[in-house]
Amino acid sequence: MLRSLAVSWRRSQQLPSMRCSFVMQAENAFTVNEFCKLSVDISKIRKRKGWVLYQSPVYVNETVSMLRTLGASDSTIAQVFEHHPEAILCTPEHLEDQIKLWMSICASHSKLVEVIIKFPASFFTSSCHTDHQRANIMFFQSLGFNNRVIAKLMASAPQNFRTPAKQNEEIVQAFQKMYLELGGREANIKVWLQKLLSQNPYVLMKSPEDMKNNLHFLHQQGFTSSELLQLLSKLKGFVTELSPQSMGLTLSYSQETLACSDAELRQIVLQCPALLYYSVPILTDRFKCLLCAGIHLQQIMQTPTVLELTTQIVQYRIQKLHSHGYDIRTGSLDILNGTKKDFEMSCGKFLKRERPHYNPVAPLRTDE
Repeated sequence: MLRSLAVSWRRSQQLPSMRCSFVMQAENAFTVNEFCKLSVDISKIRKRKGWVLYQSPVYVNETVSMLRTLGASDSTIAQVFEHHPEAILCTPEHLEDQIKLWMSICASHSKLVEVIIKFPASFFTSSCHTDHQRANIMFFQSLGFNNRVIAKLMASAPQNFRTPAKQNEEIVQAFQKMYLELGGREANIKVWLQKLLSQNPYVLMKSPEDMKNNLHFLHQQGFTSSELLQLLSKLKGFVTELSPQSMGLTLSYSQETLACSDAELRQIVLQCPALLYYSVPILTDRFKCLLCAGIHLQQIMQTPTVLELTTQIVQYRIQKLHSHGYDIRTGSLDILNGTKKDFEMSCGKFLKRERPHYNPVAPLRTDE
């Protein structure tokens, strides 16, 4: 008992000194001063990635010089540092290698600066990934991919370029095989694959087995090979993120709610593939929102894409249409669909059609 008390006392004496030593550790004054000269918001860095301010050695001036050479303004440089202060930890030699690598797929320095601003973590990466990046660029070029597309892939999904090119090659070959087995044409395979990866580059991080299992499940539900190919293209690669269990629950719930046949359900899914990856609770809220607004199930079946909209968007758009005299209960639901811009244009066309044509300047017709 006495021994345990003694141990506890010693630990209690050590903890304050450990905390004090951490607190007393000073930030790198050089880093802070250089950031201040560039009008970098230090408070943002301290809040999000304060650990960078304690690092040494750092290459602030070298990184600034490199970015200025590429054409970046000081305000742009400050923005990059605020979002990704780790940039100052990259050696000048590594930055030179990165510039050469990226300029092999970027059309100009200004395009590279755009990449750095939007995806700084993709450019200021570890030097241990350079060989994989180079090999993967060569691999995608061998597929006939446009350099602009490759740059977009490496910027938005850098993880794909940090893995061995052989691994990406095996996954791509699996996708190509599935595409051809479903009836896709050899002549279209490059365009299809390029579109698939552009829409969702993270499919390269998924297992081809997951996609095979999902396609097998959908085939069991009655979807033909051509329909599966259609779904595979429309789902933007999300089919790899689904599972037979989740799709089964969603399809069962949707069919029960809509009171439709198997064939009708398949047509609904083909019109609205997103239905497959919405969970039952989300669909429950969206069906409830539509039905509470007086919309009939038959209307939803005719325009199932309305289920892609959140309840907040649906409620707002229904209220706005109602204020303009449009009765959603009897009209088409197509007017609810689309982006905010599409919806505003649809409202404008409806108002123009309904508004009486009256020219206040035109002379009145009178009986002579």
